[in-house]
Amino acid sequence: MIEIKQKEKMLESDYKFIGDSFEEHAKDNGIVCAYEPFSFVAEEDGEVIGMITGNTYYKEVHVGDLIVSKEKRHNHVGSRLLQTVEEHFKDKGFENMNLSTYAFQAPEFYKKCGFKVEHIRECESEPKLNKYYMVKKI
Repeated sequence: MIEIKQKEKMLESDYKFIGDSFEEHAKDNGIVCAYEPFSFVAEEDGEVIGMITGNTYYKEVHVGDLIVSKEKRHNHVGSRLLQTVEEHFKDKGFENMNLSTYAFQAPEFYKKCGFKVEHIRECESEPKLNKYYMVKKI
């Protein structure tokens, strides 16, 4: 009997399962997957003030989360984290960085960082929850 349950914390073996499965399916279709989770942390005096996480796959670098502490926003921490990811994956065969953000979060920030809006999924009941799908060529 198959049982479905919530996983509280991802383990290294979970990421290996995901990566191996992506790679196998891509290979079966003549594609290179290049799945790799990533994370970079901004620290000041030993304290975490920002973090960026995501995954690479196929020809894309997907940013999952970009968080900067409230006290350190508007100090270029977020743009430096994005730049670090871009530099890390530049010249490694990836064509773009992509992400999604909500209207109340940071679409204007990402535009300033060179991202372009590909699509906006509107939320009829709450415009602050309009979701922006964005991309930047690298």
